[in-house]
Amino acid sequence: MKHSLQLAGHGLYAITDGPRPDLLDVVAQALAGGARLLQYRDKSADEARRHAEAVALRQLCTTHAVLLIINDDVALAQVVAADGVHLGRDDDDIAAARAVLGEDAIIGVSCYDSLTRAQIAARSGASYIAFGAFFASPTKPLAPHAPLDLLRQSAALGVPRVAIGGITPDNAASLVEAGADYLAVISAVFGATDVRAAARRFAHLYPQD
Repeated sequence: MKHSLQLAGHGLYAITDGPRPDLLDVVAQALAGGARLLQYRDKSADEARRHAEAVALRQLCTTHAVLLIINDDVALAQVVAADGVHLGRDDDDIAAARAVLGEDAIIGVSCYDSLTRAQIAARSGASYIAFGAFFASPTKPLAPHAPLDLLRQSAALGVPRVAIGGITPDNAASLVEAGADYLAVISAVFGATDVRAAARRFAHLYPQD
């Protein structure tokens, strides 16, 4: 299956906020609540733990038929047979990541507040482009603000568009209306008292397949 077909659809793109001891439990809740994509994001240097968690998340995502994306780490994505990787400004380029992970891998790219960066990423074979932060983000409080119109302006690029940054169930409707295919959420899902219910609220912002 080609990466473009794997991403056909829309919904909640849950991003983990580790390290945390209950990681697998809260991820299971998010997946049960309707998350369509999961990104394993852990900036710590504990390679052994990160590998073990990624392996466990790979199994969990397979059980729920959810795609697993690894943040930044192409090598980890390869070794655990993840569905793809998400690349930021300082990470490997798309061609290098695809050379390692294969033509079918999902390669997502952070485009921040830049339509030009999104255009380059789309031409270079990105599977999706991510804009943000659209709202004040507790995870990245210094992130540049992305205007809502970026989602409309990027529609012609022909790749799925992901919105990120301070998104909650209460402010997400404007992003969906502007054309966001996926809502990438960290705090409003994994910081919630009831993770499954929080995920369900985001999932229900889109027509149910």
